[in-house]
Amino acid sequence: MNCYCGTKNTYEDCCGIFHKNGGKTTTAEQLMRSRYSAFVLANGDYLMQTHHKSTRPLKEKKAIVEWAKSVQWLKLEVVESTVDTVNFNAYFLENGTADVISENSKFVKESNIWFYLGLA
Repeated sequence: MNCYCGTKNTYEDCCGIFHKNGGKTTTAEQLMRSRYSAFVLANGDYLMQTHHKSTRPLKEKKAIVEWAKSVQWLKLEVVESTVDTVNFNAYFLENGTADVISENSKFVKESNIWFYLGLA
């Protein structure tokens, strides 16, 4: 089975690596893809760990995990990726209705580790 993030690699050879190594990705796009897979798996710890401390929504962690579990994730589409931004569409079903999250995300690299910052 291909990774949840849409690459041709298996989860174990793709996002699973980053979920195990604490989000030590080479690029912002890899981090974004691994965060999408974390949403699919409702991995709130990884989502918080890879969210920059200045914008990390710790108080919302439980709600984020509950919502991630309540929807059926369909696919990720990367529209455009630069060094520190990723424009993507994340498709899902919520209560049987198709929906999409379209976001242009900003990332920051600190001490050689990428973090999700927020909307670009």
